[in-house]
Amino acid sequence: MTQSDPFEDFGDVAEIARGLHNADAAVRRLAVIDLAETAEPEVVSHLVAGAEDADAGVRLEIALALSGFDGVETAAGLARLLTDEDRAVAQAAADGLAELKEPAAAAAILPLTDHEATFVRAEAFRGLKALRSPAALGAALAALKDPEAAVRMQALGVVAYLKLDETLPSLIAATHDPDATVRATAVSSLSFTSQPAAATAVNAALKDVDWHVRAAAAETLGHLGFAPSLDGLLAGLSEDFWQVRQKCLNALGKLKAQAAVPQIVEQLSSEIALLRKEAAAALGEIAHPSAREALLQHVSDGDPDVRKTVRWALTRIG
Repeated sequence: MTQSDPFEDFGDVAEIARGLHNADAAVRRLAVIDLAETAEPEVVSHLVAGAEDADAGVRLEIALALSGFDGVETAAGLARLLTDEDRAVAQAAADGLAELKEPAAAAAILPLTDHEATFVRAEAFRGLKALRSPAALGAALAALKDPEAAVRMQALGVVAYLKLDETLPSLIAATHDPDATVRATAVSSLSFTSQPAAATAVNAALKDVDWHVRAAAAETLGHLGFAPSLDGLLAGLSEDFWQVRQKCLNALGKLKAQAAVPQIVEQLSSEIALLRKEAAAALGEIAHPSAREALLQHVSDGDPDVRKTVRWALTRIG
């Protein structure tokens, strides 16, 4: 929300709003700024009315100003500006929609999920995501089949934020989406449930062709606290991409995977300090006595963060 200085007098809202009808666009822009600075809820109606201004600069200021408010009327104004022909205006409106918190605002945004423009559809779903409105679920589920990955990605966010077990089949199906970014998001979104089917789908994603998806899968298994098999995580410790190895180490630690201790110990000798630290942390989480000797060999590691984590792991083992 826009905050105003309690000692500053911006004048009467109605008086300032008259500037929105001035023939000079510069004056209209200043009027928008002054209205926003008052932070008075009554200015929203004036700003929304000005959304049809002929000057793109004025419309941009209105989009930015509306971003400081919340509610159904604000959403309606930003939704109108989301379809603006000027991309800067539309982007400002999109960012404003993403800041809304009032669930009732979903009603003003939902019609845009069927818009012909990919940008508008995607940003409409982005705006709906944080509102967590059940009313948006039907449109979001349907959009998981949208031809554009950007739309599917944002629609997936709406479905995932609602965290409903009834949406599991759709979320699991999205782990096979043609687009890797959508697949990674779908995998991450399954971290909210304890259903075995979700863990099975995430575990399968450890074999995805894209390393971002594999990394997301390893991280999600750690959040779930359950893995149908450790084979995929153990295989991930031999990955070419260190980011995947890091997530696998973290997951194995969270899973308290005692059977993985020998493979985790090997990572203490990695050339990458972050992996050595993650390996030490995982061994500390597992706290199996068989790791003590290996950890003692790394108490003088050249990296201070690694040394600190090794000492912590040793105290955990006792």
